[in-house]
Amino acid sequence: MTDGPLITPDELAATLGSVTVLDVRYLMGGPPGRDLHAAGHVPGAAYVDLDADLADPPGPGGRHPLPDEARFEAAMRRAGVRADRPVVVYDDWQGRAAARAWWLLRHHGHRDVRVLDGGWTAWREDGHPVETGAPDVVPGDFAVSAATHAPLVEADDVLAVDVLVDARAAERFRGETEPVDPVAGHIPGAVNVPTTENLDERGRFRSPERLRQAYARVGADTTSSVAVYCGSGVTATHDLLAMEVAGIGAALYPGSWSGWIADPTRPVATGE
Repeated sequence: MTDGPLITPDELAATLGSVTVLDVRYLMGGPPGRDLHAAGHVPGAAYVDLDADLADPPGPGGRHPLPDEARFEAAMRRAGVRADRPVVVYDDWQGRAAARAWWLLRHHGHRDVRVLDGGWTAWREDGHPVETGAPDVVPGDFAVSAATHAPLVEADDVLAVDVLVDARAAERFRGETEPVDPVAGHIPGAVNVPTTENLDERGRFRSPERLRQAYARVGADTTSSVAVYCGSGVTATHDLLAMEVAGIGAALYPGSWSGWIADPTRPVATGE
């Protein structure tokens, strides 16, 4: 398989028999993607529900708190994830949900996880086979590692990083609109790199060089401490994935904007 956190449809098609594939199709505010999975998926792919398997219920920690470790481990085992077998994750949201599964698996110790570049759309556009119905999934043996491998930053420390990246759309960052959360704006001092800037016109990730340039414009590089947030800690992982492609290390603020504003004493900024 290819090096790096991404895999192309052709590369996945050539290795289907030796990898575990997870379908994390998700629509924010919409029904789970299980029916979409049943109607057609990458052969052998197990369905993973973002709300049920990759997050805890909403609360003071935000709309998508990190999942309880035991529940996440059980979900990954049901999906066939093994410690000794590579994992490929995809969605139909240009990698925004798949990146959450990629990040969680890495955070909990899986060493070989990739995101299908372009997701379900790219798989079909490139002419690869589609399977319907429920796949026959052999339960896996994945175990959450005692030592985590992807860094976190919490609310008390998020203002101390050198560069705090907000992955939401620019109008939400500026506070001009807020369709989801009760307060508009952003964390003071944050800079904005919307997830759309990570992708080319086909919805696939830009080259490492282009991504390095995009993040260098806001000061995020290998010499800085960098953290990323979004609305609820899901699409922020898309920026983390893009920075991984670019060779830039960064931490996730999992509570993100919805967790930040849960405490009314925390400051809020608007505008650029």
